[in-house]
Amino acid sequence: MSNLTGLLFAGGLGFMLLGIASGLDFGAPPMLVGSEIQAQAAQQTGAANIVTSVVLGYRAIDTLGELSILFAAAVSAGLVLGRRHTTAGTQTKGGFILATGGSLLFPLMMTIGFYIIFHGHLTPGGGFQGGVILAAAFFLPLLARPGARLHHKTLSLIEGFAGASFILIGLLAMLEGKAFLQPLLVQDTLGQLISAGTLPLLYLAVGLKVGAELASLLSRLIQTEAPQ
Repeated sequence: MSNLTGLLFAGGLGFMLLGIASGLDFGAPPMLVGSEIQAQAAQQTGAANIVTSVVLGYRAIDTLGELSILFAAAVSAGLVLGRRHTTAGTQTKGGFILATGGSLLFPLMMTIGFYIIFHGHLTPGGGFQGGVILAAAFFLPLLARPGARLHHKTLSLIEGFAGASFILIGLLAMLEGKAFLQPLLVQDTLGQLISAGTLPLLYLAVGLKVGAELASLLSRLIQTEAPQ
């Protein structure tokens, strides 16, 4: 029975791929969306980085869905790891060099993370990349000082505020008579920090949400006892 099911699945998949391949004109672009976005994205969104115009402009709802998936994954992992929480190894000292290095690198990594977030519409980067750096900035001192702990309630407040802010900015666009999450306050001065209107604010919300969730998850990982 299992062999028959696998055969039917493989046959259906092959038939679907054959139908898709037969409908494509190889050697010519099948869609013109990409070229239209490249031609009009900078003017419509004020973002010099075309990737940002797609992530936060043309498919911002998809980005909201990605944030929801990340939230669900972080919560699920936290629930699983919470059952295996342990205090083993919390008295281990990392040493003066590690502790000092972690303290010195923390503000540097925070600065780099926020820079990447706020300049995501101008240069490669954005909320997801900057958020990971923010999470690493909080996680590094935990490695240098094994007894240190993050305040999970504070991280939860930051994560909730960031998610609510993302949705609120989208609702403000609807109050202006535009589509949900459509960019607002777009300026004509391309290449400036404020040229993309609300896009940097959306990236800030993304960065804070990603950073808080990953930092909390990494903190729980370091507090979890490895399986025997």
